[in-house]
Amino acid sequence: MPATLPGVPNGGVSQRGHDHRHDDPRQRLIVALDVSTAAAAQKIVAAVGDSALTYKVGMQLYTAEGPQLVRDLVVSGRRVFLDLKYHDIPNTVGAAVAEAAKLGVSMLTIHSSGSGKMMRAAVAAAKARPELIVLAVTVLTSLDESDLEKIGIRGTVQDTVVRLATIALANGCQGVVASAHEASSLRAELGDAFAIVTPGIRPAGGSVGDQVRVVTPAEAIAAGASHIVVGRPITEATDPAGEARAILGQISRGADPVRAERDARDIEIINRNADQLNAEAEDTLEYQAPWDTDEKEDHRPAKKKSRKR
Repeated sequence: MPATLPGVPNGGVSQRGHDHRHDDPRQRLIVALDVSTAAAAQKIVAAVGDSALTYKVGMQLYTAEGPQLVRDLVVSGRRVFLDLKYHDIPNTVGAAVAEAAKLGVSMLTIHSSGSGKMMRAAVAAAKARPELIVLAVTVLTSLDESDLEKIGIRGTVQDTVVRLATIALANGCQGVVASAHEASSLRAELGDAFAIVTPGIRPAGGSVGDQVRVVTPAEAIAAGASHIVVGRPITEATDPAGEARAILGQISRGADPVRAERDARDIEIINRNADQLNAEAEDTLEYQAPWDTDEKEDHRPAKKKSRKR
C-alpha cells in the first residue's frame, strides 16, 4: 500500500486504552478489508475516508501482501485489527504476537481453544505494546450447534461461548470475539471490563452471505458488543463512506439506553427460545477445559449479577 494513503484527522484515533464505552461511534466500527491486494485495500480506505478509524486485516489480505500493508495503515493513522486467529504451540504464538506488536497493531486474535498456556504466552508477548488488545475467538459465527456437535462439542452455542470466554479472561485476554447472540449473556455473566468484538453484522435487509448467526449493528451494540466488524456491506457499496455513516447511525441507535434495553430484551427472548429447542443437549459444561487442569492464576473480572441492558 503506497505511503500516499491519506491520513485521518488529528485526534481521530482514540488513545483511551481498554475503555470500551465510546462516545464517537467510529471507535466501535471495524471495517473488514477482505480483499486480495494492497491496491484494493487502499481504494477502500480512501473511499471510506474519516467515516472509519479501524480496519481489519485478515488471513486473505495478510497472506497476499504481508506486513508492509499493516505498517502503511498504521503510518497513515489508522488502527489495525490483525485477525489471523493464532492457534499453535505457546512459544510459536508468543513469538507471532511479539512481531505483531512491533507492527503497531491495536488488536489481534488468538483461538480460545488453544489452551490457557497458549493464551498466557500471547498476553505476555503483547505487553511490549500496552495498548494492544488480545482477543480470544470463541465460536465462529459460521457455526451452529449441529456443527459443534459434529466436532465433539456438546451443549448450546451460548454455553460454549461463555465457557471459552471465561477461560480466556482468566488467562489475561482483554476481550473476546463472539456473536451478538451471546453478547448479552457474556455481559451478564462476566461484566463490562472487557471488549466484545462482534462479526456477522449485516444492516437491516442485507444479505447474510456465509454467516449463520447474524444481527444488525444496532442489535449488536444493544446486546453488549463494544465493537462490530463490517465488511462487504461497506466495501462493496456504491458509496462506501455513505454506507459507513449509515452504520454509524445504527451504532448510535443501539447505544441509546432506551432502545438498548428494548433490543436486548428481544434478543434475550430469542436466546431463551433457542435454548428451549436444545433442551436435550447438556445444559452445563465444566468450567475448565481438559488442557487447563493446572491453571495457577485467575484473572477473571468479578462476576456480576444478571441485569437488564
